[in-house]
Amino acid sequence: MAYDFDLYVIGAGSGGVRAARFAAGFGAKVAVAESRYLGGTCVNVGCVPKKLLVYGAHFAEDFEQASGFGWSLDEAQFDWATLIANKDREINRLNGIYRNLLVNSGVTLHEGHAKIVDPHQVEINGERFTARNILIATGGWPQIPEIPGHEHAISSNQAFFLEELPKRVLVVGGGYIAVEFAGIFHGLGAETTLLYRGELFLRGFDVSVRKHLQEELTKRGMDLQFNADIERIDKQADGSLKITLKDGRQLEADCVFYATGRRPMLDNLGLENTGVKLDKKGFVEVDELYQTAEPSILALGDVIGRVQLTPVALAEGMAVARRLFKPEQYRAVDYKMIPTAVFSLPNIGTVGLTEEEAREAGHEVQIFESRFRPMKLTLTECQERTLMKLVVDAKTDKVLGCHMVGPEAGEIVQGLAIALKAGATKRDFDETIGVHPTAAEEFVTMRTPVAG
Repeated sequence: MAYDFDLYVIGAGSGGVRAARFAAGFGAKVAVAESRYLGGTCVNVGCVPKKLLVYGAHFAEDFEQASGFGWSLDEAQFDWATLIANKDREINRLNGIYRNLLVNSGVTLHEGHAKIVDPHQVEINGERFTARNILIATGGWPQIPEIPGHEHAISSNQAFFLEELPKRVLVVGGGYIAVEFAGIFHGLGAETTLLYRGELFLRGFDVSVRKHLQEELTKRGMDLQFNADIERIDKQADGSLKITLKDGRQLEADCVFYATGRRPMLDNLGLENTGVKLDKKGFVEVDELYQTAEPSILALGDVIGRVQLTPVALAEGMAVARRLFKPEQYRAVDYKMIPTAVFSLPNIGTVGLTEEEAREAGHEVQIFESRFRPMKLTLTECQERTLMKLVVDAKTDKVLGCHMVGPEAGEIVQGLAIALKAGATKRDFDETIGVHPTAAEEFVTMRTPVAG
């Protein structure tokens, strides 16, 4: 049977665009459907605009610390509208780049909501197209629990388009999005409370990292409230919000920001017309080759719920394109050594096993750890401290994990991720000459284990 397309991709986010571009480059006839914005979550309401806001939030402390280096500054003034307008302009530029990437690769772009009619057919804007393979890459969407008054809360999607910076913000959640946005709002001058129903935020990260960040955020004046959850939200006559907690306490805020999870975007996609199966959490079930229970339909990225990070979706997109159209170049995605960062203030960077994971896996471990005040702060009154930690297998000397809290942690750990991926040992670290004076050199000068 002749098909209109060899591959029809639903979703023009990071993974979908990567799969489409490279499939087209391998000679396949490819189409991509997008109903919202080119570039997906990362470009529009995720990584990119969030990082721009993080940069903006960092300037306040830079201005404050400048006096120690001889600078005299008048009182700095911040304008939220300017930041958002400039952010929007940059996102529009990136949208254009994504459009050009697709078109210049020979990919057909369909703008609208695509629905799967059968395992080989898609309908969009009243037209139907057939495809040998269909790839679901529709991403995720933030969800707000349906408590009384939930309509008064916002998610990360709305936060990027607020008309003004709220004076008082209550951020709800304990994951990296909650922690990052709490840092953004606090850094830009809002009175910020971070509320989490668990014992300590950032579950899954190394405990030393979590506790260190807790200490630093507390020193900065952020209100951290753990073991707490919201019962209801009520809007008051003056427009402010009254938040009633499950323990009976009440808080007031001008904005309640929820970052308590994301769901796969599968609404009205037509999966009922196929044999595609979902798991208990609603994610699309796929095998190791990203194939669903329907042989002609594949899925990747946030909709499959493995590791919801942009670089992972990019790797999955490349894997799908190669498997379908260049199988001799196919390489499976390795999920074991994925570096990641939390763009909190201060930053977190991490790769490999946490101390807890290493012990649970049966490793006899040695822990190397250093906490210090960065050189940049020695002429200031800021008492922020950096944490660096290595988790090492005592028997093989292999470095199992690397963790950092401090300025540019993500940038530093990205380089170390290559070493860990290559199987570096503690001796390799010890025999590496450091760049002096830098914070990063601490990773190659830690000699004495603090725990074993």
